[in-house]
Amino acid sequence: MSREVHVHTTAGLQVFARDGRHQWTSDEPKEVSGTDTGPDPYALLLSSLGACTAMTVRLYADRKGWPLREVEVFLAHSREHRTDCEGCDEKPMKLSALTRRLRFHGPLDDDQVRRLLEIAGRCPVARTLEGHIEIRDSLEP
Repeated sequence: MSREVHVHTTAGLQVFARDGRHQWTSDEPKEVSGTDTGPDPYALLLSSLGACTAMTVRLYADRKGWPLREVEVFLAHSREHRTDCEGCDEKPMKLSALTRRLRFHGPLDDDQVRRLLEIAGRCPVARTLEGHIEIRDSLEP
């Protein structure tokens, strides 16, 4: 399934995005010349991963008939210096790291919790982020 999202600038760093049915705003904090009218791009990325994770776990638990009441996903993004890579001595490498912590609510046994954690790692957005992504740029007429 492919859906196009249209993003356009407004004032300063604020942007509006829409996908045909929904619209949302993104911005940067005031400390970096934004107006802080919406989440920054990394917060949107994290929310995409969190939403996909929660939905994937929910769908799996529902299909299995497991007593999962709620899924909470806590996410963070950081840039870490990589020290164990080839060529790092000549050119310091930074690695983007996403941290995802989950909390499952409901009377689940240990095996169900372990399986849900495994399923969380298989959400489509996580698989996209972990794989090779090719971005193809072109000019719109």
